[in-house]
Amino acid sequence: MKELVAGVHSLGGKKGGRVRAFIVDDGHELTLVDTLFEGDARLVLEALKALGRRPDELRHIVITHAHRSHLGGLAVLKRLSGATVYAHEWESDIISGERRAQPVTLKPMQSIKILPFQVGLALNVPKHTPCDVDQAVSEGDRIGPLGVLHAAGHSPGHLAFTWPERNFLIAGDAIATWPQFSAGWRAFNLNKEQHAASVRRMAGLDANVVGVGHGDAIVEDAADRVRSLVV
Repeated sequence: MKELVAGVHSLGGKKGGRVRAFIVDDGHELTLVDTLFEGDARLVLEALKALGRRPDELRHIVITHAHRSHLGGLAVLKRLSGATVYAHEWESDIISGERRAQPVTLKPMQSIKILPFQVGLALNVPKHTPCDVDQAVSEGDRIGPLGVLHAAGHSPGHLAFTWPERNFLIAGDAIATWPQFSAGWRAFNLNKEQHAASVRRMAGLDANVVGVGHGDAIVEDAADRVRSLVV
């Protein structure tokens, strides 16, 4: 676990393609963005304990999008915390188990390290434990201290989040730093035009620190590095 800016902690391991989640503490309540790959939520629960916080202090759980790596611990964390679960309406029925996530190409792209995740999505394995979304959110909404951006492209209801007072951005899977720095995993970006527009918008925010869905956060020259992805 690493504190990226005051009140924002990044956590995750090697599973799920170095997937990352974020615990956000505004001094009043805790918000969790994504829930990592592990179905038992072990890493999130360990992080809360390390921060001296209890699961029932988690008030908000927000999902960037409905791919398995980001949903692993959701059902367990919802049960233990009683937190409100948020997602975009276009992702909600996947999270609740009513619909499969849209498959992506099986063509190897960028790195062979990503191919197992392409195959897993095509076969719908491993499955996440379904969990109902309590509240749909989209552009302009606020969850705790985070402003919501509808950053479509990677998936139709993909979300990103800003904490303007901290000059901090959570880009979700619109940007990745594993297995290399890129505008997300190209094989997974369902709408290239929407995705490019979302990245351009993020570049205009000039964030000092950028948390990403896969890989370590960008903590040096973040604004310039995001601008370098604009096409």
